[in-house]
Amino acid sequence: MSKSAPCHNWLHGLRWGDGLTVVLGAIAVFALFKTLWLGEAASKVQVRAGSEIFTTQSLNQQRTLEIPGPLGTTTVIIDHGRVRVASDPGPRQYCVKQGWLTQASEVAMCLPNQVSVELLGNSKPYDSLNY
Repeated sequence: MSKSAPCHNWLHGLRWGDGLTVVLGAIAVFALFKTLWLGEAASKVQVRAGSEIFTTQSLNQQRTLEIPGPLGTTTVIIDHGRVRVASDPGPRQYCVKQGWLTQASEVAMCLPNQVSVELLGNSKPYDSLNY
């Protein structure tokens, strides 16, 4: 008695309409990813120290900001369309490890030093805090 399993080739069961559905679905997923997930490019950066806005700057420049906090100075670098926290006196360095921010609504928070960096675009996207 032979125990060979029957060979099932799933491609033989597909028709042209099935292939069209797969292609249209892939196009829709790609388009939704680009519009909903990636968001818009940022145009400004807003830096907060404590509960106050320290500064709002255009991203179309190269500049280094020194923001005072309770633990010391946090250094933020603006570099032609992107921004990052270069150094922070906090113990875990999460905001420094976050790297370059480029999209609107991205945020780096240096919580022990009470400094936050948020990228702003032309419009505010929906998030759970606005609900």
